[in-house]
Amino acid sequence: LGHPEIFPLVFTEKTQEIFNCRINEDVSEEKPYKLLKKEDIIQDMKTRAAVSDFHPVKKIVLEYPGEELLIVLDIEFKYGQSFYLVASEEAKESFLNPPEAVEEEGETKDGMVEEYVYKPPVRKPWVSLGSEKEIEEESVKESLREIKYMISRTRREFGSKVRFTDRNASSVKDGYIECTSYQDNNFSIMKLEKDVGAQVVPKVREMSTQTKWTYPRNAATQYFPREFSDEEKELCLSSEDLKEFIISVFLRNRVEIALQQNEIINVFFDDWKALAEDESAFGGKSDAYLKEYQSFTDLHYLKDRTVSCVCWHPAINGIIAVSVTERLSYEERVTQSGKLLLQKSPILFWSFSDPIHPQLMLECPEDIYCFEFCPSDPNIIAGGCINGQVVLWDISEYEEKLQNAKTGASGRKNTAVNMPTFIQAQQSGKEPHFVRYCAVSSIEYGHKTVITDIHWLPDYFEVNRMGITFENRVGVCVQLITCSPDCSIFFWDLRAPKTAIQNSAEKPKEEKVIEAPPDVPTTFKHLDLSWRPLIKVNLSKSATSGDYSPTKISLEDEHFHYKIPGKISTLNYFSKDKMQFQIKPERLGDENPYKQFKIPSTKPLKILENIPTNFFVGTEDGEVIYSDWKMERESDSGRLISQKPINKHTIHDGIVHSIQRSPFFKDIILSVGGWNFAIWKEGVSSGPILQSCCSSKRYTVGHWSLSRAGVFFIGREDGNIDIWDLLEKTHEPSQTQNISISMITCIKPWIISSKQHFLAVSDDFGTLHILEISWTLSHPSSNEHASVFHYFEREIKHLDFFEQRQEFRAKERKELELEKQRKKIKVAGGQKSREQMEEQLNVNYADFLDEEKKILTALGLLKVTDRFA
Repeated sequence: LGHPEIFPLVFTEKTQEIFNCRINEDVSEEKPYKLLKKEDIIQDMKTRAAVSDFHPVKKIVLEYPGEELLIVLDIEFKYGQSFYLVASEEAKESFLNPPEAVEEEGETKDGMVEEYVYKPPVRKPWVSLGSEKEIEEESVKESLREIKYMISRTRREFGSKVRFTDRNASSVKDGYIECTSYQDNNFSIMKLEKDVGAQVVPKVREMSTQTKWTYPRNAATQYFPREFSDEEKELCLSSEDLKEFIISVFLRNRVEIALQQNEIINVFFDDWKALAEDESAFGGKSDAYLKEYQSFTDLHYLKDRTVSCVCWHPAINGIIAVSVTERLSYEERVTQSGKLLLQKSPILFWSFSDPIHPQLMLECPEDIYCFEFCPSDPNIIAGGCINGQVVLWDISEYEEKLQNAKTGASGRKNTAVNMPTFIQAQQSGKEPHFVRYCAVSSIEYGHKTVITDIHWLPDYFEVNRMGITFENRVGVCVQLITCSPDCSIFFWDLRAPKTAIQNSAEKPKEEKVIEAPPDVPTTFKHLDLSWRPLIKVNLSKSATSGDYSPTKISLEDEHFHYKIPGKISTLNYFSKDKMQFQIKPERLGDENPYKQFKIPSTKPLKILENIPTNFFVGTEDGEVIYSDWKMERESDSGRLISQKPINKHTIHDGIVHSIQRSPFFKDIILSVGGWNFAIWKEGVSSGPILQSCCSSKRYTVGHWSLSRAGVFFIGREDGNIDIWDLLEKTHEPSQTQNISISMITCIKPWIISSKQHFLAVSDDFGTLHILEISWTLSHPSSNEHASVFHYFEREIKHLDFFEQRQEFRAKERKELELEKQRKKIKVAGGQKSREQMEEQLNVNYADFLDEEKKILTALGLLKVTDRFA
């Protein structure tokens, strides 16, 4: 290929037979060539015309000067075909008669190697090849013309003194010329070539590993009894002491007397089985995780809604109530306000026996953000709305339905297996009952924004308009406390005000009786749309004129309900102190006491001095405030005003979501907000005794454990729950468990029995998860209460020590500064040091210059604008 004198050809079998050049017969690898006559080739082209294999080289054959053409077999297909034609006589001769191989230099014909003879180099004249021009081009030569300067000076000025002065260049026009750098395109140099060197080096990385044995290993120990040998047994049985003992016991009838008096132990009692509880049930002692017991959701009532509050029914086992709100931002809520008026979120009652259908639904005027069962009567429920109103419900008529919910649900469950919710509801024929609210507060005199927290005051005291505590002769909870970010805390009384009662007694004919609908209880008819707060407490700031915005409130008496078989129990802090305030309630009959509120008490109430009126408050800005609800009279106007907060600490970097007292220590408070939590001690004003570091995710809710003093649960925005055990770790949670893919909104524990503890957890998608708390997290150790108490005491001492050290360091710094001042004024003996003398001289000289300047200015010898040296 590419050779001008060789042309590849393809010979068919017919052509090979005509010219006797058959492969492996006439031509082969040993004799690869064949000479063909030019006349025969021309005759073949005439006879076969275009079919002839020589037709592609017809012109070459006709112009060939010789009589014979050389055809060569190309076995290796070097030129692309099986044959190729040599088109010149010179190439044909060189192929037929190749030149002899030249003998290698250094060898003779006899194969002898010649000896090497050194020849010295001969000096040759230098011949220029142009390298000197390249050197001359690379050399640097001066191309600019040199300029000569001659500087002269007057002779009389030789050797004279030079006086330099300061001059401000900006005060005189053209005082200076600034030559800033700029890019000149006329002298731009383009980089055409660049020498770069690179060296490849291996990456060095240091690593270390540590093997950790994280897998437990099972171990077992087998006990076997020690037995006497046969000789020892015979010796013992034949001993006289044993015979005497048996005879003495038998004769005195000790065994018979023990059996008659039932003093003998049960020999069939299994001590090993009684050593631990039955771990074959759900959750044993060795399990330390929260396990999903049940979950509740509804596609109709909980669609696009979030759970805002969760409360266990304090009297009926397995009933839990949740309030839901629309999952909308403020802008979206304003845009869809018309639609929200038609679709109001209810409060749903769920039962463990029927996780599909709500047992009861409470109608709400607006979205409910918090609600609570009455500790005195669980059928009375109070809730706070998004528009600032307080709502009351009475579900006494549906108490029997809730108690029988388990029986009714079990029968329906067997007939509607694997069916959709709406089909089950149609087949059962039982839709959830809607309960109308009894009363709602006046929107004009209520809160201006959403009510974020609500609590019932205890049943053994009540407050008046001054905030003073009195005895409660009714014997039931009659007052509420609510807080809202509108900078106010309100106290509400369920009884009608005395002025209204007096007016109704004087003019009964003028009042027009408005009958309530048949499905609305008349328990709180006297409060509907006219209910006003008894006390309005404002948390004013001390330094500025603004107010704090409370979101959560914690009273000194908080109720933690739990269920035990046969009765209701309530954890509160005044279980001992409450007995001294317990008074026999005044009842006018067997009627519900909440229906007798219109009848005022005729006896004067006794003031209770020992009831604490202080409370903790968490705000929108992350502050934790300690204040008092008692009112004060202003000296100028005489009107009632709220007291200033006692303490204020900014610990959280976000809104405070939970602030709650410990069920075991009445002066220990847990606050959760932002990215951290804090534990406070009432009476310690310097700050929290324990503060966590910032978490990777924001905390949304927190709650103490009802059975262990050192355990509490904290929900996060990523759907996880941090379980903190102060006896195990204080710098990080003992364990973290994922519950949902959305934000945790509420956590409420509940105790059914000593063996069954539940934790209700709700998320932002409207799902309520019921988790069973493990044995480890629900059963305290024998001395856990004392250990946690001592831990809090140690933290308080550490905090006091830290404050003392801060005061000591501040005092020490102040003394050091005073000592430095004394050294600057005088040294010992009344003599000044060299540094003090120089400093005094500098001060005197500066005063002299100022005085001189004033004199020259007054004489007109120095202008104000001139600079004085």
